This record gives sequence, C-alpha cells and structure tokens, in this order.
Amino acid sequence: MKKTTIRRATEKDVPQIFELIVELAIYEKAEHEVTTTPEQMLLDGFSSTPSYGAIVAEQEGKIIGFSLFYIRYSTWKGRCLYLEDFLVNEEYRGEGIGKLLFEATILEAKKQKTNMMTWQVLDWNTPAIKFYERWDATLDGEWINCKFYQDYLDNYKVRFLDKLDKSKVFLD
Repeated sequence: MKKTTIRRATEKDVPQIFELIVELAIYEKAEHEVTTTPEQMLLDGFSSTPSYGAIVAEQEGKIIGFSLFYIRYSTWKGRCLYLEDFLVNEEYRGEGIGKLLFEATILEAKKQKTNMMTWQVLDWNTPAIKFYERWDATLDGEWINCKFYQDYLDNYKVRFLDKLDKSKVFLD
C-alpha cells in the first residue's frame, strides 16, 4: 500500500472532492441529483462561516477518499456531527482507507465536543451497512427521511403566515 495521508481538506482539494461526489452519485444511481458545483462548494466550505468541513485521504497528491460533515443541533441530544458523505474511490477500497477516514471523522466529532455522530446509508448498500456494523453503529430503521428540493422552495407560496396580522410575524 502506498503512503496515505489523512488530513483536513483545503480549498485546492475541492475539484477532486467534487469528482468523488459525482462518483458517489453515480454509484447511488442519482447522478442527476448533483446540482452543486465546485465553485459553490468553495464558497460554502471556505468562507468566514463555513457550512461544512471535510477530511481527505490522499496518496501521491491524489484525493482518493473524503468525509464531508457539518454540525447540527438535536433538540434531544444537543450538538451533533452529521456525516453527509463518506467515500473511498473504488480503485482504493479494501486497503483500510475507509477505516482511517471514518476514524478521523469520529475524532472530529469528539474534538467538536458533540454528543452524537449521525449519518444515513441506503438500505440496499450492503457493503456500507456491513462496514458500519463492524463499528458497532446503531442502525435505526424507524425514521423516514423527508425533504424539500430547491424547486419546491423557490416556488413555495405562503399559505398560513399571511393570515396573521403583519405586526405578529417577526421573520425579517
């Protein structure tokens, strides 16, 4: 195995991370759902108030895996690290790189003083499920994911708040 470096992502890593995101989307049969761009990721991840953090696995200058996460808040648990995406390039799987990246993400959750680390896995992604089971992760099949996509948000018409007296709505 070549020397692998695990480190925090920098701005120059974004194009290679984006390529891996597209690779993941293809694997998950959802390439058409990738609407972000490397340019947007640069703005979102490397501004004065970043929306996410990332850890990369690198060999000889090539990003071969990444973990992308952010802090969210649970009304029951408090601060949580949400692992948005986690991928090792298919060519490098089976070398233990996923273990290194995942462990680095766990350590990030500890460093951030979170009370929980959470993520999702597709129910058909058996290799990923088995990976997480080996870490003794709690797999919760009880919750159903809900979402509104940008088109819905862009076209949403107010249905309820407009019925209130304007002096009672403070959302500016």
